[in-house]
Amino acid sequence: MTLTTYKWSVEEWHELVNSGLLEGKPIELLEGEIVEMSPEGVEHSYTNHSVVKYLRILLAGLADVRESHPITLDNSEPEPDIAIVRLPETIYKDHHPYPQDIYWLIEVANKTLNKDLNQKIITYARNGIFEYWVIDLVNKKLITHTQIQNNSYGKVAEYQTGTVSSLAFPKIEIAINELLLF
Repeated sequence: MTLTTYKWSVEEWHELVNSGLLEGKPIELLEGEIVEMSPEGVEHSYTNHSVVKYLRILLAGLADVRESHPITLDNSEPEPDIAIVRLPETIYKDHHPYPQDIYWLIEVANKTLNKDLNQKIITYARNGIFEYWVIDLVNKKLITHTQIQNNSYGKVAEYQTGTVSSLAFPKIEIAINELLLF
């Protein structure tokens, strides 16, 4: 027996979400499939919230730093841990951020490390997300992905100390020790 799964469009996903049927369920649309999101442990939750607070201070007046909210892509509506998007935030009254609104995305990963470093890279690169960072809680490092090539990123760099800057805001130095808290 061959198992064939149904691929959901973003429009169908929105209808399903708006129906209330999915209320309270930890799921997201990824590559047309409804997938369960992993529950957050203490390290993940603390890191995510602390990094958001830190970035909001650094990027005040320059970008909106969103925490665990959906973004709308071609056939996906994932909820990245952190999305740094363009201002004004009022443009998101009628829709979630689209790829052209996104400066960069950050995932905080321990249990989801494989998904974040494999599946999401393809989705984000294909949709033109210029920069994608993974805070790797397992190996205690920041992994940055830039230079989109063939639905992936051509440049991958790893950091454990020092500072890093985003492509969107190259003059703002982000301390690695403010990202790697464990």
